[in-house]
Amino acid sequence: MSQRLSTLDTAFLHAEDTDPHTQLGIGGLAILDGPMPDHASLMATLAERIAACPRFSQRLRRQIFDLSAPEWIDDDKFDLTYHVRRVAVPGSGSDDDLFRVVADVMSWRLDRDRPLWEIWVIGGLADNRWAMLVKVHPCLADAVATVHILTGLSDGGLAGSAAFERCVSNHPAGSALIASPPQNLPPAPRPSPWLAALRAPAQIAGDALAAARGVLRSSNEFAAGLQRPPSSLNGPVTSRRRYTAARVTLEDVHQICRTFNVTVDDVALAALTESYRNMLLRRGEQPGAESLRTLVPSREAMLLPYLPVHEDNPVLRLRLVHARMAKAEATGEADGLIAAAARMLPFPVAAWAMDLMSRLPQRNVATMAVNVPGPRQPLQVMGRNVIAVLPIPPIGIQLRTAAAVLSYADQLFFGILADFEAVPDADELARGAEAAVARLLERSRRRRGRDRHGMALVVNV
Repeated sequence: MSQRLSTLDTAFLHAEDTDPHTQLGIGGLAILDGPMPDHASLMATLAERIAACPRFSQRLRRQIFDLSAPEWIDDDKFDLTYHVRRVAVPGSGSDDDLFRVVADVMSWRLDRDRPLWEIWVIGGLADNRWAMLVKVHPCLADAVATVHILTGLSDGGLAGSAAFERCVSNHPAGSALIASPPQNLPPAPRPSPWLAALRAPAQIAGDALAAARGVLRSSNEFAAGLQRPPSSLNGPVTSRRRYTAARVTLEDVHQICRTFNVTVDDVALAALTESYRNMLLRRGEQPGAESLRTLVPSREAMLLPYLPVHEDNPVLRLRLVHARMAKAEATGEADGLIAAAARMLPFPVAAWAMDLMSRLPQRNVATMAVNVPGPRQPLQVMGRNVIAVLPIPPIGIQLRTAAAVLSYADQLFFGILADFEAVPDADELARGAEAAVARLLERSRRRRGRDRHGMALVVNV
């Protein structure tokens, strides 16, 4: 039985259609230690593990005039060799050489006529290493699910069917991504939006009021955005990308968290905030209180906090990030308009609205930051140790940079994707995030040292 996309997932397709330079593929990059397996053995292993999730052999079929949502159908031309590619990095095999290959792969769109995923097996890395890059479309899986896909490809207890069911169940569409329902349960009928309207007039009235508030709020913010000075972080993107990454130890981050009573996500966002602040200053732009409104997807909502790039003090900046994220999570209004429209409107009208919204220029949102919980235990693929897992976010819709933060084993990784022409200093964002964490760690140690010294004085008295 075919399954249809949600209105929100369909919006990703419309966003790509409105700009030929936008591709919204997201990725996960696993770097492995040891010799690469021979190609035949690797393909056999991947075939066995990919077969556990039927969605990976299905493609999308869009409806004429978008009269209904696109649906997943079996791809009668499915060929694993089309989706699994093998390449070698040029040059010395350094991380920079690897990141250039990753940037090239993330520069082109996935083929809409085939299942929306690819795996790139990358050889030629220095120090006896190789890599696997998993690239998927966001209407197939979100950033969290992409990491679960990598986990499902690994050896051990999470491999096979259970891991792939876990990877797709984390997608916003939930278990609807699993193509085959249990044999003993009949498939649930797809409710009509008009029938839902008749059954729940109070719900629809509430949605209409929420939509009206959202339209008013969005129009006011759009007008205010046009009055703001333009930022180099916003604007058209080209078809080429840059990718870079950073890493810090979770032990250091946890020490910062304990000292200042914040979360790992707070520390990561504060580090990115400092790095963006320095980037704006290098470019001769004065960071203001509303210079870095950031899209922060979460499982509950699409949050839009203003990150405090105007604050120079790293500890105050961290506390501001913590307070603003708490406020954004408490209100959670950013996706209210989309959710209300999706429930209230028939699909053709909602699709048209999504298409219109994706074509409008915007200055309100400057970047995106995605926080992804990764595997806590080290992974292996065919007996090779996975020594790093790096996230890869998408960019587009006037956003020239995006960052993703992923925890794996005992490290925290930052992955940054940027437009090739507009952000030649992308690597400085990564290095700036590392330096910001080091600065917070130094402040943490000083604070803990003062606290211990103060307690010692009290005891001596």
